[in-house]
Amino acid sequence: MNKALRHALPLALILASAGFAQAQQQCGGDLATFLEGVKAEAVAAGTPAEIADRALAGAAIDQKVLSRDRSQGVFRQTFLEFSSRTGSQARLDTGLQKIREYSEVFARAEQEYGVPAGVIAAFWAKETDFGAVQGDFNTRNALVTLAHDCRRPELFRPQLLALIKMVEHGDLDPATNTGAWAGEIGQVQMLPQDIIAFGVDGDGDNHVNVKQSSPDALLTAARFIQHLGFKRGEPWIQEVSIPENLPFEKSGLGGTMTAGEWFALGVQPRDGETAFSALPASLILPQGRKGPAFMTYPNFNIYLEWNQSFIYTTSAAYFATRFSGAPAYQKGNPEQGLDTDQMMALQTKLQALGHDVGKIDGILGAGTRVAVQKEQQRVGLPADGWPTPALLAAL
Repeated sequence: MNKALRHALPLALILASAGFAQAQQQCGGDLATFLEGVKAEAVAAGTPAEIADRALAGAAIDQKVLSRDRSQGVFRQTFLEFSSRTGSQARLDTGLQKIREYSEVFARAEQEYGVPAGVIAAFWAKETDFGAVQGDFNTRNALVTLAHDCRRPELFRPQLLALIKMVEHGDLDPATNTGAWAGEIGQVQMLPQDIIAFGVDGDGDNHVNVKQSSPDALLTAARFIQHLGFKRGEPWIQEVSIPENLPFEKSGLGGTMTAGEWFALGVQPRDGETAFSALPASLILPQGRKGPAFMTYPNFNIYLEWNQSFIYTTSAAYFATRFSGAPAYQKGNPEQGLDTDQMMALQTKLQALGHDVGKIDGILGAGTRVAVQKEQQRVGLPADGWPTPALLAAL
């Protein structure tokens, strides 16, 4: 599921109508009747009827959106593959140039919201290649389609109502605005509710235009990241080297150790920085103990809020450090992983052993990583969470 769908924030401005709980359940059926219901809800929340009419005029179901929603691609790339492709030197160079070009905007973002330039630039790069690829789906139609569809109307109907508010504010043309298939808009790909809640007029034109205005998009992203819990002056990720005799069963997200406790076990920051040893920290090994190794701190959680993919978040988080001078990570020499068929066979075995791995899909998701780590420890293998042919054979 696309990242921003998890940020359906309660906006009293939009959701205050007494009949919202009931209207939230309405979906399917005749499209004209559905749109009349949406209009009535928007008007009840204070939007003039003529604005709602203009926002919804010509709305249509987009079958391509439904197709995308039914067949969302699964994340099959390894960390090394994905991070190398999306965090290239060319993209880094472009990002550094963009940081210089918008230096005043980035300075304002850090001063007002505590978010460093690299954090914002990494999302800007990975979401739209600095605004170059923002999606070509009509945003209004995408949200109408997904709100009308009965799979998740409770997620998308509020986004459609927020889009109507954007039209009311003069920040969006419903007939021409395009974005991602799931309704995200602009240079850092945010949903209408989040734009309404956290939008910043960065260029002083009295509008929040996250599609055309880089200052608006960057400052809106910074304010949103602050809202997600980013703490000023604290790290988010740090590359480390690790000894061979670690208690690997303690690795993985959600651990209970501090950075100092990891350092005492022989984990060494590549940059030598140990000032944050009192902070809670997790040791993450995207491709096992022989591949890249990182320490993550509480600020890493904002990446998980942005996108639940472990590969995306780790890649984006480390790429953000590169804008402030961190070197390319050390690739190491990871052990051979499993192909899709082998992963499905492993998941089947893990499920039979009582582990919750979710769908048997050949994807190394969070549930599968946890199960792998537990079974590695049980059968006497280093419990680093990386599935190998040796584990498959042992099970």
